[in-house]
Amino acid sequence: MVPPVAVSPLIKTARWSALFLGMLYGKQRFEYLKPIAEEERKIEEAEKKAREEQERIYKQLSEANSDTILK
Repeated sequence: MVPPVAVSPLIKTARWSALFLGMLYGKQRFEYLKPIAEEERKIEEAEKKAREEQERIYKQLSEANSDTILK
């Protein structure tokens, strides 16, 4: 097998710098998007509750209006 080639210190520094810059960017982006996602989650939860309430009312009305022998 061929022995590994020595990597230039400039390339090593550039790779580590890119890694840390990417981590900083990711943290900054996460902190920016986190409140937006929380607000969307709250809105979705409210819409889900309203939708479930409408489905419950619809089910009650359909059961009340159905013609059955038991009435």
